[in-house]
Amino acid sequence: MAPSSADSWIGIDVGGTFTDFVLWQDGRLRVFKEATTPEDQSVAFRQGLERIWALTPTGAPAAPPAIVHGTTVATNALLERKGAKTALIATQGFRDVIQIGRQNRPRLYRLSQDKPRPLIPDALRFEVRERINARGEVAQPLDEPALHALGPRLAALAVESVCIAFLFSFLYPDHERRAADILRAYLPQAPISLSCEVRPEYREYERTVTTATNAFLQPVVGGYLQRLEASVPHRSFRVMQSSGGAMGLATASRLPVHLLVSGPAGGVTAAHALAQRALETATPAIMTLDMGGTSTDTALCHEGIPMASERDVGGLPVRVPMVDIHTVGAGGGSLAYVDANGALRVGPQSAGARPGPACYDQGGQCPTLTDALLALGRMRADQFPAGRAARALRPSLARAALAQLGAALAHAPVPAIALAIVEIANAAMERALRLVSVERGHNPRDFTLVPFGGAGPLHACALAEALGMRRILVPAQPGVLSALGLLLADVQHSASRALLVPARQACRDIETVTELAAELTQAVRRVLEAEAVADPALSMWADMRYAGQSYELSVPLAQPLSRATLDAALARFHDLHRRRFGYADAALDLELVALRVQGRGKTQALPWPRAASPAARAAPRADGQAAVWFDADAPVTLPCFDRQRLVYGHRFPGPALVFQYDSTVLVHPRWHATVDPWSNLILEPADSVAAGGA
Repeated sequence: MAPSSADSWIGIDVGGTFTDFVLWQDGRLRVFKEATTPEDQSVAFRQGLERIWALTPTGAPAAPPAIVHGTTVATNALLERKGAKTALIATQGFRDVIQIGRQNRPRLYRLSQDKPRPLIPDALRFEVRERINARGEVAQPLDEPALHALGPRLAALAVESVCIAFLFSFLYPDHERRAADILRAYLPQAPISLSCEVRPEYREYERTVTTATNAFLQPVVGGYLQRLEASVPHRSFRVMQSSGGAMGLATASRLPVHLLVSGPAGGVTAAHALAQRALETATPAIMTLDMGGTSTDTALCHEGIPMASERDVGGLPVRVPMVDIHTVGAGGGSLAYVDANGALRVGPQSAGARPGPACYDQGGQCPTLTDALLALGRMRADQFPAGRAARALRPSLARAALAQLGAALAHAPVPAIALAIVEIANAAMERALRLVSVERGHNPRDFTLVPFGGAGPLHACALAEALGMRRILVPAQPGVLSALGLLLADVQHSASRALLVPARQACRDIETVTELAAELTQAVRRVLEAEAVADPALSMWADMRYAGQSYELSVPLAQPLSRATLDAALARFHDLHRRRFGYADAALDLELVALRVQGRGKTQALPWPRAASPAARAAPRADGQAAVWFDADAPVTLPCFDRQRLVYGHRFPGPALVFQYDSTVLVHPRWHATVDPWSNLILEPADSVAAGGA
């Protein structure tokens, strides 16, 4: 259901430092930030709702609002290994697959490397006699008496969740389902995750790890969502999933592994939708920079929102559809310190929401990137949205923390230390942007940088200069863009199944492929019907590879599926392979690895306000001045602007600062800013503006 002027919709995104709220009510968009409560994210969730209604002129609406939520509960539980006590039931001989893993080495030439600790310890990994062969045939029946004997043992161990992953269960799921039925009699309160339902695809290690991750998270995420649902009045309640779509609470509680990049996916969704309007193209070429309090997320959009079928999270290969985002530990709260070799480091450790940076005056002693930015004059002390704990930042505390760090570095002065911290953080973010662009064959100069998050617009010009980028698009509400993206998310569900057949065989036996497609489509429709989506938009892909390859590419399939549409997809695979890897060979045999179906309940885009005509006066009036350090010699006095007073057609040169409730924009020297009809701030090098004017 799309928002109308009579609706109240709220997007709530939990970050490491702030929980962001975006309210659509009475045809207007309002934003608000509340300090995150790491011990229980639901506390800030409820407090923020109470406060946003108190600040809204009309108060809480008569009808409960619809809520879309982006949460880090699943991510934090996985990274901190604070999930449920989980047991693994595997085919005999395969209980240690999650321990053995693969031969991949994160650092190729490091002689001693620690492997990530498996989610399920050795004492909770069990195996039963059963076997399905590679053709989906029963080679050995399921040992049901062994499961009946195992059930009381698991109950005595106080197991909170169970993962069942049998060999080739994606071809024959009956053994897993029967095992679950037996164990439920002994563990009625423990959720059971089946690999044939969580990820019915080949690759035993990745499938087992993904299912184990789901089981590990189920009690934690399910309990969190139940508490929210019980304590907050709402018309509908959905959660953002890693693929950029929303799902209902029941599905999210059952499949929490789909929530691992919940919030960042909303940011890419919103940035892409915003760029479509601002750049007037359905497929904008943008690079996103989402910089919050703990980390920075980067993504490259070239032909739509980028998707990945697998991502490493906390050292574990989680194989579910996700927006293709790369994360680095560089955020406003990143701690600056001197390592054992006497070198200055920034992150990935973060001060988080508590105690936060030193300037928050909440007990933090170690300087952070935020302290450096404040000491350099790039942030305003009274521009601190902290919800109930609203207070001005303390520049004196930031300088004191930086001075203490400088004492350990040959008594370097505060401006020099602060600039060094900013440069180190910029270097980390530049590497992240290069990874999603240069290392994948894209030239950053062909893209527009879209910075958002509370700190992204402060670093955008420096990063664009380093990468040779010529245009920056700063959204009207950059600090809450991920929360805004939640309101734009379609209701979505996907299903997949392994095929593992030669392409020629699939073309000959097209009926088998179409039957599988129909089965997956029905499964998707059933889930979406429960989410009140009656007529979803359906998309289909086939994962393909050259015979003998280890990895595959997803190729869109036209519908209805037929031999002709499959032939067309096979022909397109070669083109996609050439563009991705630089070569293709149409003479090689192809394999169909898996079939995927996705359904979306389309939401109508929010009515973004567009100015009809530019301002009569192009030069905006400054709202003050600030002394900002760009080098360690002396500060530069530059004008400051209030973002709310900037309107379509306003233009001004850098250096300049633009303040707003949720973020700050730093326009570097030799850059020029223009306000577009959508209230975005377009930053371009001054030579580009001069050439355009000429």
